Amino acid sequence: MINVIRMAKKSDGPAVLPIVNQIFEEMELKTMAKIPQDILFKELAIAYQTENYRYSYRRTLVATDDDDQVVGVAVGYPESDEAHVDDALQALWPKVGLPADYRLFTDKEARPGEWYLDSLAVAPAAQHHGIATSLLQALPAHVLRTTGLHRISLNVDLTNPGAERLYTKNGYRSIGDQMIGDHQYHHMVLDI
Repeated sequence: MINVIRMAKKSDGPAVLPIVNQIFEEMELKTMAKIPQDILFKELAIAYQTENYRYSYRRTLVATDDDDQVVGVAVGYPESDEAHVDDALQALWPKVGLPADYRLFTDKEARPGEWYLDSLAVAPAAQHHGIATSLLQALPAHVLRTTGLHRISLNVDLTNPGAERLYTKNGYRSIGDQMIGDHQYHHMVLDI
C-alpha cells in the first residue's frame, strides 16, 4: 500500500488537511468547532503553505500509495519552535470574532531538547495497513538529519490505549503525564 515516505510538498495540501482534520475532531477543540468549515479550511490551506505553521508542508512527512496519493501524515517540530508554530493563524482569529492575540494551544506540549511529534494520522480508507508504523519508523532518521536532536516525544491521550500500544511497540516509553486542554496525556519519548 505504501509507495514512499517523503517530505510533503505545497501541492499536497488538499490531501493532507483532511487527514489532519481528523485529529482536530478527536481533540474536540471548541474554538475550531465554532469556525465555519469553509473559512477554517481556507485559512488552514493558506497556513499550510507557510514556512513556520504547526501543520506546514515544511514540518510534514507523508506516506503515499502507488498512485502518489497521500494516505498518512506525521507532523512535528523541535521544542524550540513550539512558541511560534501557530503564529500563522493570527490572521484568522479576528475574522471569526476572536482577539488577534488568541492562542489555540496554550499548554506546553514538548520539553527542551525534544523533537515533538504533534500529529500522526492515516486516511480512513488506508487505516490498518501499517502506514502509521512506517511513518514512525521513518522519523528517527528524519529527525537526526534535519535537526540533530536525539529525542522524539509525543503525547498520547489516556483514553486511546490503541495508540499507546502502537507507540510502545515502536520503542516509545512513557515518562509522565500532563494535561493539554481538557485531556490527560502520557508524555512518551523515543531516544535515538
